[in-house]
Amino acid sequence: MEFGRIDCEDLDKIDFTLPPDKKETTALLQSTQNSKSAIHVGCAKWGRKDWVGKIYPPKTKEADFLYHYAKHFDCIELNATYYTVPTQKQIAVWRSKVGDDFKFYPKFPKEITHTNQLKNIGAPTERFLTGISGFGKNLGPAFFICPPDMGPENFEILETFIQSLPKDLNFFVELRNQKWFSNPESFKKVFDMMQANNIGAAITDASGRRDCVHMRLTTRQAFIRFVGNGLHPTDYTRIDDWVQRIKVWINEGIEQVHFFMHQHEEIYSPELARYVIQQLNKHCGTSIPEPKFIDKPPTLNLFGEV
Repeated sequence: MEFGRIDCEDLDKIDFTLPPDKKETTALLQSTQNSKSAIHVGCAKWGRKDWVGKIYPPKTKEADFLYHYAKHFDCIELNATYYTVPTQKQIAVWRSKVGDDFKFYPKFPKEITHTNQLKNIGAPTERFLTGISGFGKNLGPAFFICPPDMGPENFEILETFIQSLPKDLNFFVELRNQKWFSNPESFKKVFDMMQANNIGAAITDASGRRDCVHMRLTTRQAFIRFVGNGLHPTDYTRIDDWVQRIKVWINEGIEQVHFFMHQHEEIYSPELARYVIQQLNKHCGTSIPEPKFIDKPPTLNLFGEV
């Protein structure tokens, strides 16, 4: 993911401290006590040749990447649907390579969100929703990204689209236009609207866009898209902060946390996802299986090098 990328030499200048939760977030989570929270950790891709010999066995064929990915993680951000809605045959192939508990999180096509910017998109939306229904019990939440030029002046368009979505599926929205976050009235209006419609608000933790770390949940679930910087020391301290925040949310009764690891260099996503899982298990009482590396994964030395 290129969103929010900055030069590595500038990373130490950024305040990565997680903002406090919005009061609406705390009130929402504490409104109904939940007996147990479900935590899911995954990556944004499975088709990485450079993971062969790392978490995929040597000589693994590309057709078997998903099968081996699903041995390490229980979910995947399905960004491929942003470009093409898969056929039922393709979905059946994917489902055959994963277990019953594995979830695909499909991204809305760019035709809907970016090309047509949520206007006059009834037919393509129906095609997308019909297509992903083929995942059956392997379907996780679907999500879409509002394009950067879609700001508060497009509130009614966004609201109309959200209200048109089926109520029996789980959806998340990622906002990127800076005006949603810089204007307190616009912020409250759009997040209150999402909560009223039971639509989740994705949180994207990227180095160059700290405003997107808004800490305003609109459902009793959190969808976190963490963007790392190639195992830079700040990647680990940022994750430490997230684990402590998730611990707070668990104590407050959150239902589910969906944590997806992105990297500007995706080769390193398994290492950082492994660290997330280790820390969650250590501090949050979870028992999430760790991804298994064929060789020992790299660690930081005293100089922050791998």
